[in-house]
Amino acid sequence: MQRSTRRLTRPFKVGWSTEVKVDNSLKEIFGYLYIVVITANWVVVTLLINMTFFVYEVNSLRFSMDVFSATRSAQQNISLRSDTTAVLIVDMLHDFCDPAGAMCLPGAERLYSIQNDLIQSARVSGMMIGWVVDAHRPGVRRDREFLKRAPHCLEGTSGVNVVPQLDKQNDDLVFVKRRYSAFFGTDLDLTLRDNLIDTLIVFGVVTNICVRSTVHDAFFNGYQVVVPRDACAATGPREQESSLYDIATHFGVVAESRDVLDHLAGKGPLKIWEPEE
Repeated sequence: MQRSTRRLTRPFKVGWSTEVKVDNSLKEIFGYLYIVVITANWVVVTLLINMTFFVYEVNSLRFSMDVFSATRSAQQNISLRSDTTAVLIVDMLHDFCDPAGAMCLPGAERLYSIQNDLIQSARVSGMMIGWVVDAHRPGVRRDREFLKRAPHCLEGTSGVNVVPQLDKQNDDLVFVKRRYSAFFGTDLDLTLRDNLIDTLIVFGVVTNICVRSTVHDAFFNGYQVVVPRDACAATGPREQESSLYDIATHFGVVAESRDVLDHLAGKGPLKIWEPEE
């Protein structure tokens, strides 16, 4: 008997009730695959475009100088003399740096080794070392910082302790503050003047709040300020770059920590970081 070669176009049953059409099933599968591929390509292209614009914006922020900031006097040469320079380490405290702290900054631990190198080099050269400690008095009727920020660094708690990973010595100075700036309402300026200090190396957390406020007031009070950029951390990359840019163009100088270390070791003038004009 001759076998029939007619195509199977009618549905046939699988199991008890499911009907499958052989001619249409492959078309549906390829149709779905086509949609998936087109959608995936669209998503990839969109991501690439967004990443391109993001990189462009970050590079523009990081390296190009605006017209207003470019109109300035010639850059001063700064010499970090051991008898007239002090190091200020800002708010490297349990509440800001430890994961169990009240307001921990993610990644603060990456600063420890960089900061210790700077502190130890300054200590060997005989510079004054000062630790700036944010410590708020509990029970006050209105703490200005707590109007904007959650309670943190309360006196009498472990939150105000300098993290043990840093090289703090008993004869180092400690300056307790209750505002963002280490100068506001403290004896920092008087202590520096009594020790004939005219230049400060400032670093710590966070760059865009307490470090920046301290740098501003140092400039207003007549001090030269050097900020090692990789010894500071901000609340985000945008805030880090923006704050360092403003410090470099208006309030002090910014440098890499390795260049500060080389200068302290007598390896030539301090190399200063600047945005491109």
